[in-house]
Amino acid sequence: MASIKFITICFVTALFISLTISSVDAASGEEFKVGWRQPGVNETDLYHHWALKKKFHVGDSLRFEYKNDSVIVVDKWEFYHCNRTHPTWGAKDGNTTVNLNRAGPFYFVSGDPEHCKNGQRLAIEVLPLYPISQSPPQPISMAPAPSPLSSSALVSTIPLTFISVLISPIVAVLGGLA
Repeated sequence: MASIKFITICFVTALFISLTISSVDAASGEEFKVGWRQPGVNETDLYHHWALKKKFHVGDSLRFEYKNDSVIVVDKWEFYHCNRTHPTWGAKDGNTTVNLNRAGPFYFVSGDPEHCKNGQRLAIEVLPLYPISQSPPQPISMAPAPSPLSSSALVSTIPLTFISVLISPIVAVLGGLA
């Protein structure tokens, strides 16, 4: 009877630790630094090209660094027309962090209409934390992975390793009881 109680305690403890480690990994987002300035004459697509190279997820943040300007969050129409009459939010402190707290589009423009017209505007698409694939499953490749584990992949394997280490003796004990 005592061994079953011990096994139950070990299993619940392992499950709790596993869930705690997984949730800490999922809750931490990446911060993207945005050097917020009016683009040069030949750089009007500067922010568009910058955003294309990034993947933004819920929980990430954008940190805008700027001088003598502001960052304004607007809707899609206001973004394309450099209109700031109904902003959702704005800041002018020179070091503004915006938390990406939902999936979907975000639109940012400069508080200076001329800067916006010259390309100082940013549109991004924020992906869910755990994207749901709408495409059919891809065939599994048998080729070895080309790169080593990243730190986030290592953290996500820790709970599985920890659980397997705890479950092995439990299975052995239960096998001995049968």
